Amino acid sequence: MNCAECKEHLVAYVEGLLSESQEQVIASHLRGCPVCQSELAEVTRLRNRLVANGKVLAESELENKVLSRILQEQNLRLRKASKFNNQIQLWRKIMKSRITKVAAAVVIVIAVVLSLTFLEKSVTPAYALEQTIQANHTVRYLHIRDFKADKDEPKEFWVEFYEDGQVRNVRMHIPEWDSPDDGAKVIVWKENKAQIWLKKKNIFATIKDKTVATHMLKFVEELDPRLAVARLYEREEQGKVMIDINEPPDKAEPIVVTATYLPESPTPSRRFVLFVDQATKLVIAMETYQLKDGEYQYVGIMEYYDYNQPIEAKMFTLEQVPDDAMRVDQTTQEVGLAQGNLTDEEIAVKVVREFLEAVIARDYATASKLYQGIPVEFLEKQLGKTKFVRIISIGEPEPSERNNSLRVPCEYEVEVDGEKSVVESHPYVRPVFGQPGQWTIDGGI
Repeated sequence: MNCAECKEHLVAYVEGLLSESQEQVIASHLRGCPVCQSELAEVTRLRNRLVANGKVLAESELENKVLSRILQEQNLRLRKASKFNNQIQLWRKIMKSRITKVAAAVVIVIAVVLSLTFLEKSVTPAYALEQTIQANHTVRYLHIRDFKADKDEPKEFWVEFYEDGQVRNVRMHIPEWDSPDDGAKVIVWKENKAQIWLKKKNIFATIKDKTVATHMLKFVEELDPRLAVARLYEREEQGKVMIDINEPPDKAEPIVVTATYLPESPTPSRRFVLFVDQATKLVIAMETYQLKDGEYQYVGIMEYYDYNQPIEAKMFTLEQVPDDAMRVDQTTQEVGLAQGNLTDEEIAVKVVREFLEAVIARDYATASKLYQGIPVEFLEKQLGKTKFVRIISIGEPEPSERNNSLRVPCEYEVEVDGEKSVVESHPYVRPVFGQPGQWTIDGGI
């Protein structure tokens, strides 16, 4: 609990209107906070003075008018300050009993006095998540850096949005640690087309498909602070997230919003900490934690930069791709093998078998088609020095996180310089983007 929250509950605390657990939280805060102790002393002194003269209110003919006016003034001032008084409904019920009217009048008067005091001390209203949702609503450009706890180099993203909030263009820099086999990647996505530059493999690939667009949009949504905050707010209302807000008095420091997902939430054992700029109400960073062994362990942080700073058009075009790069364009050729009536597991095995049979027969045109459409000359250059002798075994496919593919374990015999050996491999097989019903090898050879 912070000081602002404590002060909002001091009146109810003094009057004994809180639950036992709420009283314990406030008492714990008071023990270590001299500022709130001073506020408590003022509240107590004011209460004692009002109680001493409370019978005047109780016996006065103007009693109901005075109490009604107090309630109206309290509601008006709190609404102007964008604050909500949770005790108002309780007090309205108390008003029905003459026995409790004096005590209730004291509580209301104290609350009015305190609210006036707080409003005088605070020029801006208390922070609410709705303010950040509204502030992020008009974001058109965004630069994101995504750091992981055990990695030095972050993932980096530049995103341009349409006026309606939909994604228009994306550029990604993905470090090698994210996919050691492929190496570092640069991806540019626009007009439902993704261009991928694999530096380590010297491959430049182009794919176009609604599936790619859907996948890309879903990925960007996970990064978008607008949607992250809106989800937190929605799940708090559903009782799936517990949110704690700390608004430092120093306006140069960020507001800290800690959201802990409860067991019944879609992502239990997760915790997100948002840092919100007090002036703009924009999210400047978001930390992620995972509950493990009874403690929330740091996973990583996303940092947000350059809100609404226009991104140069050339950022959404891949540049400086070497002339000798292997170019794969799946938008201009048919790739893979038709699934037909086969199950996903059956077609995955068939693709691997026919690819190995093609390589054994040195039919690199067929092998190329089964391996993403990799240029025939490139495939022949890479595999031609090795003689593929025979297939030994092809195992049961296993699900993989790599592009929603299936991992197919296999063994085959090869011969190099007259010496034979057995190679264990695990090709990845997945549906072809933009070519429904077609399946292709996606690496692992």
